[in-house]
Amino acid sequence: MKRTVPSLERLPRPLYKRSESLPAGCWTKVHAHPWCQLSYAISGILGVRTPGGDYVAPSRHAVWIPPNMPHEVLNRGQTEMRSLYLAPRSARALPGKCTVLEISPLVRELIRKVNELPVEYDESGADGRLVAVLLDELATLRQAAFILPLPKDRRLLGIYAALQDKPADPRTLAQWAENAGASERTLARLFQRDTGMRFGDWRQRLRLLMSLDALEAGESVLQAALAHGYDSPSAFIIAFRNVFGSTPGELMMRR
Repeated sequence: MKRTVPSLERLPRPLYKRSESLPAGCWTKVHAHPWCQLSYAISGILGVRTPGGDYVAPSRHAVWIPPNMPHEVLNRGQTEMRSLYLAPRSARALPGKCTVLEISPLVRELIRKVNELPVEYDESGADGRLVAVLLDELATLRQAAFILPLPKDRRLLGIYAALQDKPADPRTLAQWAENAGASERTLARLFQRDTGMRFGDWRQRLRLLMSLDALEAGESVLQAALAHGYDSPSAFIIAFRNVFGSTPGELMMRR
């Protein structure tokens, strides 16, 4: 299902909010706008793709998108999303690059409150002060590692598409090279150039990010591990903690 992007020429206030329930398989076309955007997943898994990477926001996380960044929103499962559009002058303290932020309990409640404000809220009154507190708190949030750098070379993009369809595919880089018309050494060099990562580390991160949908849907750690290329739950849990800083159980508990 295609999602409609608001046709705004300008923001009516420094903060403009939007609430959406996104069905499974919802997507937007690639677009950009002159304001910043915070896309917050209340429930479900929210995905944002830019030319440089995939950004995944599990529940209680958000994707921060700087102004004029081409992006599209994708979600494989049902997702409840809150979007904040922010004037760049109001968000100077926030990151200048696309990233994933861990939403604190205080920011969660502030987002809930600003979603109750009228579109043309009183900037000089209590509403404006509430927005100012939210902006201050957003600047303190921790960045999370739910990010996958995307390759640019067409041969690497073919590997990326295949692993998205079947993340447990066990083929080595040498075996991928046989079908790609390039040597293993060439593909390894291209992965390092395009993503800043070795192929094995990059594939592991892709598998772990894709497992988030399964965990969110209620699958067991065993099911998620086996479906995403791991021989045992313990290996999956160790890899998950090493990359994301928490175990799958700890992440799901924070929902």
